[in-house]
Amino acid sequence: MVLYSPWIDVTDGAAVLEEGAFRHIAIADPTTAPYGRAGLEAVEKLDLTEAITPRIVTGQTVSQALQFVDSGNAELGFVALSQVMGKPPSQVWTVPAEAYSPIAQDAVLLKAGEADPAARAFIEFLRGAEAAEIIRKYGYDLEE
Repeated sequence: MVLYSPWIDVTDGAAVLEEGAFRHIAIADPTTAPYGRAGLEAVEKLDLTEAITPRIVTGQTVSQALQFVDSGNAELGFVALSQVMGKPPSQVWTVPAEAYSPIAQDAVLLKAGEADPAARAFIEFLRGAEAAEIIRKYGYDLEE
């Protein structure tokens, strides 16, 4: 998870959050979105819940939180690293992993897909080295 802003230098994201020189911060809905839950955990870990909570604009998803930031409706927000790959370092602060619970991303093969060769092949692909390389390239860790 990262703190992202095209408007504010977030090189030291913790300091930016502490200073509070922003009106709105976008966070995905913490009741349904793991990135929202992680964002609130990070705010709590920094002991800023009281200061940050009134400034939160809540997106239904992490993608909507990103849209709030990109549109200027929020000056910064907690989003997935994969969403902002390639942005200048001053726009992206990687939140320390110890500031929030791990975000699990899983793939499952549903009963309806068991007999589908393409579905089974995709799951096998995800278990392989090529997929692992792609997953890591976009900022995700793998449980080994």
